[in-house]
Amino acid sequence: MTNLVLKLASLLVLTWSTLSLAHEPSPLQDFCVADFKSPVRVNGFACLDPNQVTADHFLFRGLNIPGNTSNPLGSFVNRPTVLEIPGLNTLGISTVRVDYAPRGVVPPHRHPRAAEILTVLEGTVLVGFVTSDPENRLISKVLHKGDVFVFPFGLIHFQQNVGENNAVTIAFLSSQNPGVIAIANTLFGSDPPINNDVLAKAFQVDKSIIKKLQAQFV
Repeated sequence: MTNLVLKLASLLVLTWSTLSLAHEPSPLQDFCVADFKSPVRVNGFACLDPNQVTADHFLFRGLNIPGNTSNPLGSFVNRPTVLEIPGLNTLGISTVRVDYAPRGVVPPHRHPRAAEILTVLEGTVLVGFVTSDPENRLISKVLHKGDVFVFPFGLIHFQQNVGENNAVTIAFLSSQNPGVIAIANTLFGSDPPINNDVLAKAFQVDKSIIKKLQAQFV
């Protein structure tokens, strides 16, 4: 019995250590406002001298202003990150506002460094994400004003305004710099371009179709 207890205790310690290493460490100070002029490069930015910190380092204005949706996607993304709000540095959070014209979309994309929680402020928005291979299961829902939906860490997801009027959403992400990998742009707009043969075989289409798609992202 004693050996079994010791083995279980060792397993718990190992598991806890692994989980601890997989999570970002807690901040060691009240804040670490990004010092963009510092030559020091870490996972984030070096800390500005606290004596130089002002309230403006934690402020961003304009998230209430509607964005211009007169573009092919019919959407506008206002995404202030640590570059716009230096006080976000090391905090592991950021926000985004999206405006949608009727039928406007935020095309399939993923955030390599964040999960996301989205709230509909106005309108009716179709949202969804796809689970990882081999299931590739679509989990989707039509949201209305006040509804909240979560996109898990790193998974491909999308939004579309399916209402008759403009729509607005606001979201919060679990990273100061979540990053965006737009699937279509990445595959068909890379520089230099991905080999046509690779994409044609991946999508099981003729190379001429791949060339037409690539031409859209030049």
